[in-house]
Amino acid sequence: MHPLLARPSRLLLYIVFWLVVGLVMAAGLRFFQPRPWFDAIVFAVPMAVFYGFVCLSAWWVCRAQPLTSGHGLRAAVMQLGGASQASAVWVAAATLWEVFLSARLGIGLDRAGILRDVAVLFVLGIPAFLISAVAHYLFLAFQASHAAERRALEAQVSAREAELRALRAQLNPHFLFNSLNSINALVGTDPEGARRMCAGLGDFLRRTLALGSRDAVTLGEELELVERYLGIEQVRFGDRLRVEQAVDAAASGCQVPPLLLQPLVENAIKHGIQDRIDGGTIRIEARREGTLLRVVVENPVDGDAPSRRGEGVGLENVRRRLDVFGARDAQLAASRGAERFRVTLTLPALAGEPAAANRV
Repeated sequence: MHPLLARPSRLLLYIVFWLVVGLVMAAGLRFFQPRPWFDAIVFAVPMAVFYGFVCLSAWWVCRAQPLTSGHGLRAAVMQLGGASQASAVWVAAATLWEVFLSARLGIGLDRAGILRDVAVLFVLGIPAFLISAVAHYLFLAFQASHAAERRALEAQVSAREAELRALRAQLNPHFLFNSLNSINALVGTDPEGARRMCAGLGDFLRRTLALGSRDAVTLGEELELVERYLGIEQVRFGDRLRVEQAVDAAASGCQVPPLLLQPLVENAIKHGIQDRIDGGTIRIEARREGTLLRVVVENPVDGDAPSRRGEGVGLENVRRRLDVFGARDAQLAASRGAERFRVTLTLPALAGEPAAANRV
């Protein structure tokens, strides 16, 4: 079906356009052969609307002969042939209509006048059909461009989803290795601790799969996952690992990408707690500041240790998560002081589920 016929509003506008063309054509016919306005309008307006529908046949000609590279001449010949045939059909219909008006209603011209009218229509019909063909080619080009844009967007969405799935699947193997080694070491000396660590690891992995399958989670849910992770690490490090949290209730209900904070906390343990004899305190802060959500993760650093080059896999993973999340205002800033390493996340404060109570 022609796309114009699929929507009544478009069809109505198209008919109105050809009614106007019919009025203009009536004025032109009066210029070639003087006649009353009524006679000219009764003949020209129905013929103009009729030819408007004939010109719709250019749609199928354009689809059968697209303007592809190396086929322009063939398309032009096909359109000229279609224009000639359409104009001939128009002349035949106009001749019958004018004969009917003259014989039945007693209006119109004599035979010589009818011949002049149909000759004018034939000459006008060819460029009118070609103009219709050009309009159809433009419409087809617009459709092709729109379809290509839609395919490009679909490809971007597919690539985004694939990257997001890959990012969600990333779990530092060192964490698993360390956890399993710790469980193995505890089996002989502290079976109860080994059991708790196994249970905590299973619960953490199960929770990771549940949250990782979602497009976004609330900060409160993300912090619950972090608490499970810290519970596992607490078995490994004991009193060497201390945690402080200060999270506003308004911040807890904001949406964040899933599995966003775990790499930051893992980095904080790996570079701030693991190599220090006395361990240290990891501090997690979150607050809502107007339309922004700000999350801070801090860990101690060894002032005598050399600065690491680059940001490492953990921070790069978080940056990519923010990009995939599609947050235009999302930022990650990392800074190292004399005693503390600080990572600050800034995201749009998108409301999610009701906020939880303050965490201190």
